[in-house]
This record gives sequence, structure tokens and C-alpha cells, in this order.
Amino acid sequence: MEGMTREEFQKQEDFNDEMLPHLDALFNFALKLTANSDDAEDLVQDTIVKAYRFFSSYERGTNAKGWLFRILKNSYINNYRKASKQPQRVDYDEIEPFYENIRSEQSNTTDMEHTMYGQLMDDDVTGALSRLPEDFRTVVLLCDIEGFSYEEIANMLDVPIGTIRSRLHRGRNLLKAELIEYATRRGYNREG
Repeated sequence: MEGMTREEFQKQEDFNDEMLPHLDALFNFALKLTANSDDAEDLVQDTIVKAYRFFSSYERGTNAKGWLFRILKNSYINNYRKASKQPQRVDYDEIEPFYENIRSEQSNTTDMEHTMYGQLMDDDVTGALSRLPEDFRTVVLLCDIEGFSYEEIANMLDVPIGTIRSRLHRGRNLLKAELIEYATRRGYNREG
């Protein structure tokens, strides 16, 4: 590419090969965290920018998806949770300008939203999941929806595996309690 050194071009190719296949999963997770497609797109874009900036610290061939999810989760914590708890305050040190969108042409977020909300979970289930406290919701999403192992989640969230197990157990029980009325309306028998 014009204006790029061979090393820069190679970095971009390597990054695209390793990281861009995970954009759909990143967006789905961001959408579940933020419950807003614009915020989810911003969060994914912020994640990709940070991942590209620190790509030299990534060891090729390791768990790229896990590495990206950890960056996304940390970005969410730093930007979105603080904003929601203190909407009148803005920490300008943590706000980064948004860069050109490097999303793959193959990533179609409209279809992902439809699949997630239309086919995978109806509004009652999505609502119940969104009402879980954030620490429990995150672990349930990463384990039960995204399929990460306890060890991978512990590494992403930088907490002990025992904490992951505890949060997952409590999160599932909270979700179960939220969904009992939903199940009854759908004709599921609680006894059997």
C-alpha cells in the first residue's frame, strides 16, 4: 500500500488475519453489555483501535478472541460503566478520538442484531439478562453465550477461577429467578 513501510503493511495484514474474524462475536458481546447498537459499535471500534495499537504485545497463534474480549471488557468498564454511574462527569483522559472504521465488509451488524434479538432470545429473556448485576451478567454471557472456559474468563476479567464459578452460579440462579414467570407463561412445568 502506498505510504506504508513493509513492516506496517505486514502488521496490518497480520492484524486483519488474526483479529478481524472475531468482529461479529465482539459486536454481539458489546451489544449485550451496552444494550445499544451505536454504543456497541463505538465500543468495538475502540477495542479494535486499542488492539491494533498494542498488537505487538499479542502473541500470534494464541487466543485472539479472548485477548479482544478482555480489551473490550476493560474498555467497557473504563468508558461506559463510569459514564452510566456519573453521567454528568466526563474523564477526558479516558476518552479517545474515534478513528476510521476498519470493520470488515463481511461484518453486517444489522443481521447480527436481528439474529440475537429475533431468533436467539426474545425480549423477556434479553430483558432478564440485562437486569442481572453487571459482574454476574458478564460471566454468564462469556460462559453460556460465548462459550469461554472458566480459565479464559478468569484471565479476561483478571479474577480467580473460584470467583468466576461463584459469579456464574449466582448469575445463573438470578437469571433462573427472573425467568420463572416467563417459563410459566410459555407452559413449562416447574415441577418436572
